[in-house]
Amino acid sequence: MPQSEGGYVSLPAVNGNGTAIYQSTTEPTAPPSVFESVKRAIGQAIKSSPGDGNEELLRSERQPVIVGGARIYFRDRDKSGKTLTTKMPSAPTHTAEEAHLLGTMPVDPMDDIELRSVQLQFPNARGSILEACEQRRVPTDKGDVHVAIQGDTAKPAIVTYHDLGLNYATSFAGFFNFPVMRGLLENFCVYHVTAPGQEEGAPTLPEDYMYPTMDELAAQLLFVLSHFGLKSVIGFGVGAGANILARFAHAHPDKVGALCLINCVSTQSGWIEWGYQSFNARFLRTKGMTQGVIDYLMWHHFGRNPEERNHDLVQMYKQHFERGVNPTNLAMLINAYIHRNDLHLARTPPGTPGTEAAATTLKMPVINITGSLSPHVDDTVTFNGRLDPTNSSWMKISDCALVLEEQPAKLAEAFRLFLQGEGYAVGTLQKLARKISMASRSSSTQIELSVQ
Repeated sequence: MPQSEGGYVSLPAVNGNGTAIYQSTTEPTAPPSVFESVKRAIGQAIKSSPGDGNEELLRSERQPVIVGGARIYFRDRDKSGKTLTTKMPSAPTHTAEEAHLLGTMPVDPMDDIELRSVQLQFPNARGSILEACEQRRVPTDKGDVHVAIQGDTAKPAIVTYHDLGLNYATSFAGFFNFPVMRGLLENFCVYHVTAPGQEEGAPTLPEDYMYPTMDELAAQLLFVLSHFGLKSVIGFGVGAGANILARFAHAHPDKVGALCLINCVSTQSGWIEWGYQSFNARFLRTKGMTQGVIDYLMWHHFGRNPEERNHDLVQMYKQHFERGVNPTNLAMLINAYIHRNDLHLARTPPGTPGTEAAATTLKMPVINITGSLSPHVDDTVTFNGRLDPTNSSWMKISDCALVLEEQPAKLAEAFRLFLQGEGYAVGTLQKLARKISMASRSSSTQIELSVQ
């Protein structure tokens, strides 16, 4: 091969063997750099047998030091033997030939790249309902109420109400943006109601503001229905929101056609709950969102040991409690919740000896749902004992506490069957059922393939 400037020439044979170094290996004819000389010296030392003349190449003044295989530093020594601080650039990109000569695998240039600014995104990032909803402020006798409208207002209405520490977006974004549930909006319009001061970025309520009681929060729904001209609605509530919707349905049975309540508590607060929540409200006012308050809110929503089920979901909710909640406003809502009175529901007919005169049960169909790991299972059992068994059902979903986020497919199927049983949008809900069955079949097929 011609030896022009910058060209290539075959390496000379070692001990008469032309393949001792590498078959058909070439090197530049330009003056070699120090790095190339050291690489060739190491390669010759690896390929040569002990005792031959190639060992002289390793006795040069410059000795390489290989650290970890990913970074190569060289320590230079002067004539007196003193070590110099010169070093080569870290993480060189080796070709296959250089890797063979050095006796190492090629170094991935991504080794030195660090991931920065990685942030957890809340579930509403999965097709956020913030962009799909029309935001409204509805005036009431106790201040304005934030209402987000999702869907066609000409369709039957579903009114949602959130739990403690959440708002309409953080509580219902994951469920109503679940792929199967999107078909529900073809025949319904969802009105997401947020308690005063609990919406995202809400300003701190004045100190002299008298926060509404649970009965007054339920009465605010009358203003919402009147504002939008709604004659009858379907209630969908979680936790404290379920209690508010149950109060509204009990006081105005003609305004509610059906109820889907999750982790609903029908009794007044006990001493333990009252004590814990009183301390939480005090800390929220004086110190802000403390770790103790976060731990109690996580227990309220997820029960015990939630990290063992879904670590990422738990971290997203913790981040929301730390950054997305106004502590003072939440303290007011917690104070109203722990001072709630009993719903005064009774399964027995009015006038039965031993029952209160005003104690009646809910007249509309009710589906009472909880998670098997939820701390409110006993409360839902008590609530179920106060409902009419002919128009109510109790359901416990396994392996979850926060049903909307941990088991949205099962909840969507239960809600679909409940609405279909009440005669709502049968045609569209049957299409929704086919989508659910197809999704379940595809997931089961994937599981079988992975097992095989």
